Formats: sequence, structure tokens, C-alpha cells
Amino acid sequence: MQNNLLGSLKEHQNKLLTTWSQLLQANGSTDGATEEEESKEFAALFLDALQHSNGNTESHEFEKVHDLLIGISSSRGRRGFSPRENAQYLIAFKEAASKILSETATDSTELYNANLQLSTLLDNMTILTFESYMKGREDVISRQIDEISEISTPVIRVWDGVVALPIIGTLDSSRTQVVMENLLQQIVDTGSSIAILDISGVPAVDSLVAQHLIKTVSATRLMGAECIISGIRPEIAQTVVHLGIDLTGIITKASLASALQTAFEMLQLTVVKRK
Repeated sequence: MQNNLLGSLKEHQNKLLTTWSQLLQANGSTDGATEEEESKEFAALFLDALQHSNGNTESHEFEKVHDLLIGISSSRGRRGFSPRENAQYLIAFKEAASKILSETATDSTELYNANLQLSTLLDNMTILTFESYMKGREDVISRQIDEISEISTPVIRVWDGVVALPIIGTLDSSRTQVVMENLLQQIVDTGSSIAILDISGVPAVDSLVAQHLIKTVSATRLMGAECIISGIRPEIAQTVVHLGIDLTGIITKASLASALQTAFEMLQLTVVKRK
């Protein structure tokens, strides 16, 4: 590393920040006061690392820069900046630093080597911002999937001793686990002896979905409760027969109302319409 020339950036820190801010404003990658404070902190830490790392980009000083940059990238992502705008943040810093190096250099070879080292450092950090941004988005998506899964599998107590779980959307292995856990917990909490799985909101039933349903029924029976599957539409019935799926021993009904009526009969209850 050409420490003499790169180290001189520290002497021009204020000018570097001003030039950087102007470039960010020009490309629309800034949002005011929050950005200004982040930029000051990053510039100070980065320039200190340049002075004290002795050319070692894996030094402790640069680890602190990386940690700060990850935080800045995540913060900018939450404030609505795109991955491209996050990258522009560091590209503008590199451009500003390169301008100052050009103004202070007296030797072309030294300037070339300093710019090469600076580009290597900041290009690697730009990649880091992409990785941290994507990880942040993946965490958000994963959390939203979990929340939607919880919301889309509500277990409803429809009568004393009877719970119902309307399933909407496609069943996969992870969602089946959530369905099982919610259903079994409600059976324990309510002391119910009958559970109704309504699949009228399931767009299609294939062999995999059928296996998930059978596992859910088996788990329910292990808890001492009977399970009824409702919402068997004509097209689903044809698919089940065509695939040769064996639902023998499982009570199935065409509608939730029919399943509820069967549950009443199993509990020896009679619903009478008042005159």
C-alpha cells in the first residue's frame, strides 16, 4: 500500500466529505441529516484504518469498518434505498477520494498504485453492502412468511369439543408442521375430541399434499381426537381417485357444514331450530 499518499486523505477529510456529499446529491443517493452523520462516521473510521493497518486489509481496523458498513447498509435499506443506491454510496466515496488523490499526488506511479489499492478496498466493501442488503431482505421475507403462515392457519373453536382449521393455499412440509402444531395445541387447550380440516381453500391436491393431510390426521388421532376432512370438491375427489391415494379410514365431507353436522352426530348432539 502507498501509505504516504493514501494517508494524506486524512488531512483532507473535510474536503473529502464535502465532495462525497455533492456526488451523492448529484446521483440522488442521499436523504439528509441521517446520511450526513453516517458518512462522517464511515469516513473517519475508514481513514483511520488506512493509516494504522499497514496495508493489511484483514486487520482489526478494517473489521470495524466492515461492521459499520453493514450497519449503514441495513439502515439505508430500511429507509428505502435500493441495492444500486447502496452501491452508489461507496462508488461516490471512491470517486471523491480519487479526486483528492489526483490533486495531492506528485508522482504518477504513486497515484496509480494508491488508486488501485483504494479501488480494491472499496470494491470489496461494495460487494459487502450487496451481501448485507440481501441478507437483510431475506430475513424480512423469512419473517413475513412465518407471520403469514401463522395467520393463514387459524384454529377455530366452533363448538364445545369441536375445533376447525380452514387451510388456505398450498401445503408444503414446513407449513404442514405449523398446521400440526397449531391444531394439536388447540386440541390440548380446549380438550376437543373432534378436529375438522377444511381444505376448500386448497387450490389442488396432489400426492404430496395428500400425504401431509394423512400425517396431520394421524397426529390428531394420537392425541385422542377424531379428524374430519371437509371441502372435498368434485375436481379434488377425481384427482384423489386418479392418483390412487388411499384415504380409507378418514372421514371426508364435501363441505364444512356437512362436517360439522357429522361432528354433532359423533358427540350425540342435536341442533334444533327454534320456532
